[in-house]
Amino acid sequence: MDIEALEYTVILHWDDEYGGYWIEVPALLGCVSQGRNKEEALNNIKEAIQLHVECLQEDGQEVPHEESCKIVVTAG
Repeated sequence: MDIEALEYTVILHWDDEYGGYWIEVPALLGCVSQGRNKEEALNNIKEAIQLHVECLQEDGQEVPHEESCKIVVTAG
């Protein structure tokens, strides 16, 4: 399986206490990361996704695939 071809929805959350973002991948339970800004958080979650998927493969577990993606629209 080509990890580079996988696409996942990620959700960014601002954390006042941390002073940055934490980010989660709903399709990959437990796959989370953080970063001081959006760019850092997104780069960190890409690495976390790769490692998470590699671990699933090594353990012989099924790698979740998303059938569709989420589009977020903000008012204003």
